[in-house]
Amino acid sequence: MKIKYQIFVSSTFEDLVEERELVIKAILEMGHIPVGMEMFSAGDEEQWKLIQRQIDDCDYYVVICAHRYGSQDGDLSYTEKEYDYAFSKGIPTLGFVIGDKAEWPVNKSDTDTQKKTSLDLFKNKIKKKLISYWQNKEDLYGKVSIALMKQFTTNPGVGWIKSNELAGPEVLIELTRLSKENSNFREEIKQLKFKIEAEETSKYDKLIASLRNHEINLSFYYKNGSDWEDSEKLSLYRIFKLLAPECMSELSSVDTAMYLSYFKTQKERELRATFPVPRNTIKQIFADFVVLNLVKPSLKKHSVKDENEYWTLTEEGIMVYKEIRRQIIDNPKSETETNSDGNDKKEITNEKTSKK
Repeated sequence: MKIKYQIFVSSTFEDLVEERELVIKAILEMGHIPVGMEMFSAGDEEQWKLIQRQIDDCDYYVVICAHRYGSQDGDLSYTEKEYDYAFSKGIPTLGFVIGDKAEWPVNKSDTDTQKKTSLDLFKNKIKKKLISYWQNKEDLYGKVSIALMKQFTTNPGVGWIKSNELAGPEVLIELTRLSKENSNFREEIKQLKFKIEAEETSKYDKLIASLRNHEINLSFYYKNGSDWEDSEKLSLYRIFKLLAPECMSELSSVDTAMYLSYFKTQKERELRATFPVPRNTIKQIFADFVVLNLVKPSLKKHSVKDENEYWTLTEEGIMVYKEIRRQIIDNPKSETETNSDGNDKKEITNEKTSKK
């Protein structure tokens, strides 16, 4: 009887698409059954239960590791979470870690210090079991094939056998049940994906609506002026859309005043150098962004003499800005906003004001 083994292939996804395809191809060419995490969407409790059940049914577990730690559930990446679960179930694990001298694109590597540290710890965990180092996708393809063949011989799993090679109708009944169950799982996964995407879109739409509906009164102090001028109500939406690209790194309160000067109406007049926009207005803007969980204080280190406040986008702030940009790209003509006097005004699209 020819036994087919089921093999779970785990890795970070976007940076290892081609490598995963070759590993899955190698498993199929050997006549066995690959199971990939791309069948699931990480981050949902019900989907994690489905992934656990798939790992439970596998005979071997393969983990591929390059230079990304991947998306996380708390302190652990989903890849490491899968690895720990397979190990806890006593499933033979085979690790394939990229070699230190292997060429690898910079844009497929983590730059965040915490993620790099977590990745190093994860690699050390993998190295405690069976491991191979690979230099490129072709090298990985060969080493996975060889390592699995050795496992099949020295550590054979339970595997699967074709129904016509077994006696009794109960086997056919069980296979039919499993096939139907698998089909139901796929439909559940599909519906869960739709549900999550719809919930996320709805959440971001609500935040964008809050930004559009809330207004800030903005005034300017011109050079050689004697008082605040050009008082105008602006939506938080317009302000967030202007400041968000700068906040992706970090933005100081001083620079915020400079960027907000884009909204001044007397373009020919020069603003005063120090806080041409009221400090309390800037504080109110960022306080509102904090309430909506769009920004947070920056953790980058600055000189002890630097008394500026620095802000950066939260993960939610990044997603809201992405949704704003997506809507603009999909329908740029819709980007108008009604002023307090009832007239339509063209929205600003991330134009920067040059520093004086």
